[in-house]
This record gives sequence, C-alpha cells and structure tokens, in this order.
Amino acid sequence: MKVGFVGLGRMGAEIARRLLSKNGRLTVWNRTKGKAEGLVKEGATLAKSLDELAASEIVFSMLPDDQTIDETLLRSGVFDQARSGIIHVNLSTISPGFSSKLAEYHRTKGQKYVSAPVLGRPEAARAGQLTILAAGDPEALAMLQPLLDSFGKKTWALGAEAEKANVVKLANNLMLAAAVESMSEASALVGGYGLEAGRFLEIANSGPFACPVYQLYGKAIASEAFEPAGFSARLGAKDVRLGLAAGEEAGVPMPMFSAVRDSLLEAKALGDEEKDLAVLGRIARARAGRR
Repeated sequence: MKVGFVGLGRMGAEIARRLLSKNGRLTVWNRTKGKAEGLVKEGATLAKSLDELAASEIVFSMLPDDQTIDETLLRSGVFDQARSGIIHVNLSTISPGFSSKLAEYHRTKGQKYVSAPVLGRPEAARAGQLTILAAGDPEALAMLQPLLDSFGKKTWALGAEAEKANVVKLANNLMLAAAVESMSEASALVGGYGLEAGRFLEIANSGPFACPVYQLYGKAIASEAFEPAGFSARLGAKDVRLGLAAGEEAGVPMPMFSAVRDSLLEAKALGDEEKDLAVLGRIARARAGRR
C-alpha cells in the first residue's frame, strides 16, 4: 500500500516510524528536511516535494494547527493532483470548524477524509499505545484500521462527521490542562506551608488521584522536568483556545478553562511556552513569590 506522511515533529516521527514498520514502506515529507533523516535511514523514502505524495493511496498528516494545514496541504494544491479515492488521515488537533472544511474539501474532489487525533505523548506513540479518536468516511476508516493499530492501542469510532473526533480531542486536552493547573496550584499551597511539592504529589498520587495523568505530570512538576517537552505549553494553550472557541460556538460556558488559559498566557509572558505543560507548576509558584 502506498502511504505518505506529512509532519515529522516529535509525535509525527514516532507515528511514522510505526507505520513504516507495519506497512514496509512509507514516503515522508517535512518542511524541515533534517527531521526526516532518521526515518530515511530506517527505510522511508524522502519525497522531493509535496507533489510526490499525490501518488499515495493514503496520506497521514500531523501538522500543528489549522493555518499550517491550510497553507501546506490546501493552498499548495497537492490534493488537486491526487487520485480519486485517496484517503487523507488528519492526526492533528484542530478546530471542529476547520475539520468540517477539510471533509467538504475532499468530498468535492471525490476523495475521502478521516479525522483521527490521538491521545498520548511521543513515548506512547513509540510503544504503539496511543488512543485514537476517529471520525469520517466509514469505509475509509475500516480500510485504515490495520495501520491505525500499528500506533494505537484502541480506536474509538465516533461517527461519520469528522469534526466530532476533534471535539472529543479538545475536551480531553481541556481536562488535561485543568488537571495540571490543579496540581500546580495545590503544590504551591503546600509549599507556602513549608512542605515539599514532591511529597505532597506522591501522597495524592497514591490515593484518589492514582491515574496516569496525575502521576506523569505530578512527577514532572515536582522535579521541574520541563524539557524536552512531551506536550508544550504553547500547544496546550492552542488547544485550550480552540476548546473555548468551540464552547462559545455551541453556547457552552466553561469558566474553569478560561482560568487555565490565563495561566498558559502567563507561561508565554515568562518565556516558558516551549517547555512542557508541567511548567504550570513553576507559574503557580511564581504567583506565590517563589519562582
């Protein structure tokens, strides 16, 4: 099967590596060519231009936001040259509105579109343990399943409307950001009374909060392990903004997530937006005068 992949950031590269292992061949393209070198050494083919991907049967994309996808894949006209029936699988976290636009764009060209954002960090992708949220053309999704299984532990099929997968992804990321913010503020509180954040979070994570998100980010907050970023504060802020916009569109107030957005704005103001989302722990301490 001819499979192409666009977008080789930390997450994209790990997913592409799993696809290469499963499919036996993969054509890759990235705006920064150097990021493709490792995959090429492992057997992937480097496309000289985006146009080469038009010969693929399936194109996966993992690009950072609506604008980058629009500029890279739509305005470039790469799918104008693609075969009828080509499947575009978008793994990115994007707005529901733009996801609908992508679905309509491909429909008018006789192509198929599946939105399949993922839950998990790069290390989960490396182990093939991502959770996949998939929505779009049902026949295309059935055809894709063996490839999705190469990097995901479970695929949740969410219907034929592609934007539904993106709403679920945004809702998950809102919850994640709120969990990190709550740990950060609670850690700042105990610190104000001379207690160690690490000890407090160890206690919390051994009881009612014993779950992967609290354990992973709790350790990062306590040890100030903010680099390299598995999920940066910048991307977290983007997802929170998209989630709030989706809520406004649907008439759903979300005051708690508005507060989390403000904390992420503080991270940007302090020059910490490229650090891991766990840097919210530092932001909370800074508010308490203990940066």
